[in-house]
Amino acid sequence: MDFPRSRPLVPELESLAQATSTNDILASSVAGRPHFSTVVTLDQTAGHGRLGRSWVTPPGEALAVSVLLRPFDRLPTDSLGWITLCAGLAMTRAVQSLLPERHVALKWPNDVHIDGRKVCGVLAQLLPGSTIVVGAGLNLTIDEEKLPVPTATSLRIGGATGEAIELADQALAVYLRELQRLWDRLINARGDADISGIRREVTEACSTIGRSVRVNLPDGSDLHGKATALDRFGHLELNADPDGASQTVTAGDVTHLRYE
Repeated sequence: MDFPRSRPLVPELESLAQATSTNDILASSVAGRPHFSTVVTLDQTAGHGRLGRSWVTPPGEALAVSVLLRPFDRLPTDSLGWITLCAGLAMTRAVQSLLPERHVALKWPNDVHIDGRKVCGVLAQLLPGSTIVVGAGLNLTIDEEKLPVPTATSLRIGGATGEAIELADQALAVYLRELQRLWDRLINARGDADISGIRREVTEACSTIGRSVRVNLPDGSDLHGKATALDRFGHLELNADPDGASQTVTAGDVTHLRYE
C-alpha cells in the first residue's frame, strides 16, 4: 500500500498491512516522530471508538488513519474540542470529494454521515508533551450485509467506484490536506474558532444544528431539544426547556430525531 497521493503530503507515512489500533501504535511511538506523522492500515483489528467502544470492520474494506499533532501549547485548553471537529470537517470534505452528488455532513461531535448514515468516526487522544493523536475510521467498500449496524454505510454503498486501496488514497489525500489547513488556521488564531473562521465552517457542515435531538449524557441521563448552535469552545447549544432557555452540552451521544 504505497498511497502515492497521500505520502507526499506528510513528513512520515507508515502504512501497515495490519494493526491493532493505529491510534495505539502512534501514541506508543511518538518519540522522534515529527508533527503530522501518519499511520494507516486497511486491516485494523482492535480499533477504538468514543467511550471505549470498539470499531469493527472487515479486513481490507475500511481505512484506519491516525495523525500526530504537536505542539498544541499555543492553544488554550478550552479550545481543544475544536480539534476533533476540525478532523471531522476535514473528513467530511474528503468524503464529499468522492461523492459530490450525495449529502455528506458532520454529526456533532465526531461522526461523518452520508445521507444520514455513518461512514466515519473520529477519536482524538491527548498525550503528554503537548501532543494529540487524531484517529479516524472510514468505511470504504463494505457491502450492506457486512455493516455492523443498519445506520452505518460505506463509500461503496454511497456510489464510489474503485478498489479499496484507491478509494483510501483518494480520501486520505484530501483529509490530510484539509486537516493541515484547519490545524494551521486554528494555531495561528491561538485557538479562536471565530477569528479562524472554523466555527462558521463547522457549523455550516454540521447536520446536527437545527435538528431535534436526543442527547445521552455521560451520567446516563437524556436531554431532548433542538440543537441551535456551537459555542466558542465547540460545545453544542441545546434549547431543551419549555421557556426557551439554552443548555450547553460538552459531551454526549447525539441521536437525530425524525420530528422537528
